[in-house]
Amino acid sequence: MKGRSLFRVAALAMSLGFGFMAMTSPAKAETKYPEHAAKVVVGFSPGGTTDVLARIVAKGLSDELGESFVVENKAGAGSNIATDLVARAKPDGYTLLMMAITTTINQTLYNNIKFNVEKDFAPVALVAKVPNVLVANKNMPYNSVKELVDHAKAKPEDVIYGSSGSGTSMHLSGELFKQQAGIEMLHIPYGGSGPAMTALLGGQVHVMFDNMPSSAPHIKAGSLKPFAITSASRSPAFPDVPTLQELGYPNFTVDSWFGIVAPAGTPKEIVDKLNATIEKILSKPEVVEQLDGLGAVTEKNTPEQFGAFISAETKSWGDVIRKGGISVD
Repeated sequence: MKGRSLFRVAALAMSLGFGFMAMTSPAKAETKYPEHAAKVVVGFSPGGTTDVLARIVAKGLSDELGESFVVENKAGAGSNIATDLVARAKPDGYTLLMMAITTTINQTLYNNIKFNVEKDFAPVALVAKVPNVLVANKNMPYNSVKELVDHAKAKPEDVIYGSSGSGTSMHLSGELFKQQAGIEMLHIPYGGSGPAMTALLGGQVHVMFDNMPSSAPHIKAGSLKPFAITSASRSPAFPDVPTLQELGYPNFTVDSWFGIVAPAGTPKEIVDKLNATIEKILSKPEVVEQLDGLGAVTEKNTPEQFGAFISAETKSWGDVIRKGGISVD
């Protein structure tokens, strides 16, 4: 009898032990990530807004999670090289992409795209939005959106607008404005926002939709005339500049945005851990100050909300591109 009792006690202890292991192992798996260095891939050269934001996030992740998150720049093909690289990477949380609005534009813009922005990625977190601003050379004869539209209607093709390149948010903001205002403007693409700004200041182009951070110093110096903000609300940096929605374009909302995504199939617990950590990083006072300096705005979001946002952006820009007959081989 004594032997049987000891056997029962031992069996019970073993079953409790296995049960405890079963209960604790998922929690253990959750806390293991990351176990070694990870990389955040950027589809543009160092120094641009995408790269700057990626470095802010990478530093924060390194500090919070105790492993290095290194930014890797893979410029080319309008960020498609980097996007395709991450889409094909192992879905283990160690290869991330700082996705920009450009990727959702490229999905329709390019004829031979290799990835599907809605199927090949696990959205992690929307990091920031940066408004575009419609600006004009200070010597132009128009001083408001209404005067610009009236001038373009009276003199078709007399207005030239510049951009940082075909397919960028600056270019497609111009195309969207043309469609909604019912006007024509000649588009001249440049090899980056720097050359485009030089052309605008020099009068080679007359107007431009530009990211707020690069136009702000010229607006303050009086070299550019700001006509409207493309976001849904006014910018705290220029509270007197109206939004295009206020000026009678209710469907005009364009924010250059940036967010972290991982390859599709990345475990949910890793995605959720990254999302929670990024949200924590973005709420730190020193990071808020950095983002304010870029004219960037953040908003709390879940991976599911970011995924819905990516889908909406892909559809919206697809409509604009198809309507404008724009494509890149």
